[in-house]
Amino acid sequence: MAYSPAAHRHGSRGTRRRGAGHGPLLGPLLVFCGVLLVAAGYVAYVLWPRWPEVPVSLDAPALPIVVAGETFNIEPAAIRQAIERHAGQQRRVDLVYLWPSLKPPDPAIKPKPGAPLDPDKRLFATIAVSDGALPLPDRLKEIYPRYLATQISEGAPGLTLRPFRDDTPYKDEELAYETQAPEHFLARCTRHGVTNNGNCLLERHIGGAEITFRFPRDWLKDWRGVAAGIDKLLARLHPKS
Repeated sequence: MAYSPAAHRHGSRGTRRRGAGHGPLLGPLLVFCGVLLVAAGYVAYVLWPRWPEVPVSLDAPALPIVVAGETFNIEPAAIRQAIERHAGQQRRVDLVYLWPSLKPPDPAIKPKPGAPLDPDKRLFATIAVSDGALPLPDRLKEIYPRYLATQISEGAPGLTLRPFRDDTPYKDEELAYETQAPEHFLARCTRHGVTNNGNCLLERHIGGAEITFRFPRDWLKDWRGVAAGIDKLLARLHPKS
């Protein structure tokens, strides 16, 4: 057969067209393979056996725990919930300290059967991400006045007691605050007989973290000692505060 340049040119173009016909399938095929690899990797990650985390010893050194971007140094023995005894970020940590020593409870000392722990010898604290509510001193200025009763009474020297009215959501509660500096010591307390002898809540804020302390109402007799103890404990938990 005679050689024809035109036929050669047409044949070459036809070959190229047939080869190029596979191009549109290559992209979807690569995407499909990529999806398969990602799916296989995820399944392998989920099903891969892991060793359980080693529980933190109660007598271990203080753990760096981050709440709302603030780092707190907390002794494991002071953390009430075992699930919260780990370093790193958390939304909430529940603590307890002996009063007035401010030491964590000794794990070696077990209560006698049938003998409950004496709550009057313990200071409870919760560190949590703030829910955006106004700090207690601001509430005293902007919210509480509409709910407070008119009568004001004196507690221990330097302490003012202001009850809430009975027709408000804060019935059976009252505010206890330092007369000259409410921002330093301000607690919301239940009255005697409502919850045993009554409890008090005192709040402090560090950045976006809210620290709530709970203690027996009877401690108001030495409210200055309570204020000093809370300041001391906060300085230990958060040295920058």
